[in-house]
Amino acid sequence: MTGSILIVEDDADAAMLLRTALAKFGWRVTESQSAEDALRQLATLSADIVLTDVSLPGMSGIELCEKLRTAYPDMLAIVITAGTVDVAIAAIRASAFDFIDKPAKGEVVAIAAQRAMSHLALRRELAALRAKTVVTSDGIAGTSPALKTTMELVRRVAATDATVLITGESGTGKELVAKALHHSSANAAEPFVAVNCAAMPPALLESELFGHVRGAFTDAKSDRDGLFIQAGKGTIFLDEIGEMPIEMQVKLLRVLQERKVRPVGGDQELQVRARVITATNRDLEAQVARKQFREDLYYRINVVAIPLPPLRERRDDILTLAQHFIEQAAERSGKAVRGLHADAARRLMAYDWPGNVRELENCIERAVAVCLLDEITVDDLAPRVLTSATAQAMAALGPGDLITLEEQERRYVRNVLAAVNGNKTHAAKVLGIDRRSVYRRIDEDRETATATFEESRTTPTAPSQTL
Repeated sequence: MTGSILIVEDDADAAMLLRTALAKFGWRVTESQSAEDALRQLATLSADIVLTDVSLPGMSGIELCEKLRTAYPDMLAIVITAGTVDVAIAAIRASAFDFIDKPAKGEVVAIAAQRAMSHLALRRELAALRAKTVVTSDGIAGTSPALKTTMELVRRVAATDATVLITGESGTGKELVAKALHHSSANAAEPFVAVNCAAMPPALLESELFGHVRGAFTDAKSDRDGLFIQAGKGTIFLDEIGEMPIEMQVKLLRVLQERKVRPVGGDQELQVRARVITATNRDLEAQVARKQFREDLYYRINVVAIPLPPLRERRDDILTLAQHFIEQAAERSGKAVRGLHADAARRLMAYDWPGNVRELENCIERAVAVCLLDEITVDDLAPRVLTSATAQAMAALGPGDLITLEEQERRYVRNVLAAVNGNKTHAAKVLGIDRRSVYRRIDEDRETATATFEESRTTPTAPSQTL
C-alpha cells in the first residue's frame, strides 16, 4: 500500500536520497525546502504523509507537525530526528506518527511510510464507519461476503412458509436472523414469538407451547392458549432446539406433521397457522447419531438450513459491528463517544471473539462506559482482548520497530510462539496456517540466523547507504 509523500528537507542531497528510496517502492513524492513552503504547497496539494527533518530554516519540523495536527488532521507526519530523546518526545507530543534517527537507511524510511499509510487507511475506514454504519436489517450489521451470503438466503426464504433451522455458535445472532426472516415475510405484521427450549422443564414447556385447559393441573385455573396459537399467522421461534427433551420432541414432531396442537388436559385440537423457525448451537447430526435427537424431527425442522459463521470467520464485519454498538451505547449512556482509535481497532481485529457478536457488544459497552475521550482507546478495552495470543504478538512488535517486512514476519511468528508457550498447534491456529508451515518458518528462521552469524564472522562490515 503506497500513497503520496511530501518531503520537507533543506539539504538537497538528503532530499534526493529520500526521493529515490521512496520512489523505488512506488511512492508519489513531492519536495519542499522549508516548513513555510510545505504549508503553502499543502493548500493545493493532496498528500497522505509529510516526511520532515527537524532542523529546517525558519519553522522547525516539530512546529510543522503542530500546524499539521490542526490544519490537516487526516494527514500523518514522520519526523527525522538528530537522535536525541528530547527531540523524539517532542515529535510524538506534536502528534508525529513516527520518528527516524539520523542517519536513516532508505529501507527504514520506506517501512515507516508503509506503516503510516496502513494506519492512515484504517483511520479513514473508521471515519467512514462513523459516517455510515451498514445495517442490513433487524440490527444485523456488516458487509462481509459470509454475511451477504447469509442475508441473501434470508431474503430468498422469507417469502415462503418453509421451516428453517438456523445453526451457529452462541452469540452469532441466530435470533436476529429469525426476526429478519419474520420481518421480511408476508406476515410481518403478525406476532413474532420466541421461546428458549433449554430454559424450561418438559412439563412447563409443553404447557407453554401447546396451552392447557382449566383443571389440567393444580394451578390451571383457566384455559390458556399456548405459544403456537398465540403466534397466529406469524412466527414461532424455538431457540436451542437441541436442548429439547426427547419426550417433547415426539410431541413437537406431531405438531409439525399435523399442523395441530392439543392443549394439556384437553380433548380438542387447534389449528396451527404459524411458521416455525428453530435454532441451535449444537451439532444435531451428531446428536441424531448418538440417539439424543430424533432423526425424523431433525429432517422436519431442517427444510432450509441457514448456517451463521462465527465472528472470527467474518472479520470484515468486526469494525462495522463495533461502530454500530458504539453508537447504541453512546446514545444510551449520553456520552459523546464517536468511534475507535486506530490502535484499538487493530486489537479488536486481532482478537478471535469466542463469544462472537454478543461478546463484541459486551466489550464495546464496557469500553464506552469507561472511555474518557471522544473515541475508544486501547486502555478502554477489556483485558481479555489485550491478553490474547494474537494481541500480545501484535503489541510485541511495537510501533517503533523499523525493520524489513521479512524480518517483521519472522518476529511475528516468534512472538506468537512465545505467547502460546511454544505450542505449535496453537501457534498455527493464531497465524492461520498449518503446523507444517509453522515448522518450516521456524527452520527458515534458524537458517537465516545461522547465515547472518557466519557472515558476520567472515565478512568485514560495509557501510550502509544512509539518508
